[in-house]
Order: sequence, then C-alpha cells, then structure tokens
Amino acid sequence: MTTLQDDRTEALIQEFRQRFGAAPHYVSRGPGRVNLIGEHTDYNDGFVLPVALKRDVRFVLRPRADRQVRLYSVEFGESGVFDLDALRFAPDQLWLNYIQGMAQSLEQEGIRLTGIDAVFGGNVPRASGLSSSAALEIAAAHAFLAAAGQSDLLSGPRIAQLAQRAENHFVGVNCGIMDQFISQLGRENHALLIDCRSLEYTLVPMPEEAALVIGNTRASRSLASSAYNERRSECEQGVALLQQALPGIRALRDVTSAQLEANRALLIMYITAVAM
Repeated sequence: MTTLQDDRTEALIQEFRQRFGAAPHYVSRGPGRVNLIGEHTDYNDGFVLPVALKRDVRFVLRPRADRQVRLYSVEFGESGVFDLDALRFAPDQLWLNYIQGMAQSLEQEGIRLTGIDAVFGGNVPRASGLSSSAALEIAAAHAFLAAAGQSDLLSGPRIAQLAQRAENHFVGVNCGIMDQFISQLGRENHALLIDCRSLEYTLVPMPEEAALVIGNTRASRSLASSAYNERRSECEQGVALLQQALPGIRALRDVTSAQLEANRALLIMYITAVAM
C-alpha cells in the first residue's frame, strides 16, 4: 500500500473494512490547487503559475477480478457502481462521472483496466475554485493504474492530459490543462510555470518566508454548473473574428495588445450584433 499514513487515511481504511470486509491494497491521491497568475489563460494557450495544495482527494482501494467498480464517497455519503464495459453518464450522481470519465480515458489510451472496490474522500472544498474535480480525476487515475499493475506506464504530463480529456469529453466541461497538470506534477514548496501550448513546465521554488493565504469569498464556483464553457466559447469566437485581420493567430495568446487595440472594431461589431 502507498504510504500516506495519517488520521484521514486511517479513517478511509476503516470505512473500507466496514463496507468491503477486508483491507485495501493501495492508496492514491490527487491534490487541489490555487493559481497565482493566469486565470482563463490555459485554454488560450497561455502561461499559468499554479501551486498544489496539501488538501487532496484520496482513494483506498482493492482490485477486483472482474470489471465492476464499486465506490463509496465519504463526502457525499453515497455508493456508486458501474461496469467498465458499460460506461454511462450518471445525471443523478455527478461525482461518479469524473471517475467513469477517467476510466474511459485510460482505456482509450489502450490500458486494460480491472474493476476495483474503493472508498474515497477529500478535504478540498467543493465549488471553491480549488479544483476538487481535477484532484478527484488524478486520484482516480492512479487508483485504476495501481489496480491494473500499470502505475509506471504513463508519464505525468500524459496522465494530466488524459484527466483533462475525461473532463472535456465525458463530464462535458471544456476545461484547459492547468488543473490536472498541477495536481499531477506539483511538488511541495514549489509553484509550477506551465506553457499551456507546448506543455513545457518548470518547477519554481517558493520563497521560504512566503505564505499563501486563500480567502473564502463564499461565492460558489463549479465548472460543471458555471458559465465556464460559455467563457471559453467567447474566447474562441474572439479568435475567429480576429483571424479575419490576423490570419496567423491560433489563440488569444498570439494577439499583442497593440493588435487587439487596432482590431477592436471587429469585436465591437460582433458584440453589438449579438446584443441586438
């Protein structure tokens, strides 16, 4: 079993014993994140500088001999079951879709998964802007890979890409790569500078005397229920309009401030037409 021995893990293990009648074999985790610089720039091919948090989502799990996945969410107080050969979006259990989507994404990569029994829980506040969904995806990815005996098969960046694909194509949130990337590749006492076009990244040491203070504004923020997809669509529409004058651009990253100012009439005309 992966070593993550503390009271939280022990509580998950005890819950697992009660529900499944034996000890789990593995523990997996995915941390949440806070972003220092670069809001909404990841899906515009820009740069971001997030930091992984000590708050995380953890799975305790045991492989099964079949393709059934049996789960219990401590946070939601709910059980969920699905078959790896019959993945279907669950409108009444949205948390289950992130795990199903991760399973689908891994299998689309050519990895034959096995079923699992698992209990999971996290202390990343939901709908808080701290990426509890990416934490769940990364923890689920490592749970499935451990159960299948494939923990060393994929690189960290590839796991992040597959988690993004799960959220884009199964859950239906057209998120960028930042959240999954930092959850997978973050390191203690470091920020992570990510070029979201090339996926090159650099660990940036945090000053020893620095402290991050995360304030709770009490404003709920869930990508799945917010206007996130709408914001991304608007950015893509902006690129399409600007390409009339700047055919060489691929994303808003490629547009300089001077070019944006010189072509603002294209955007204003479109906004005016939509408003009418």
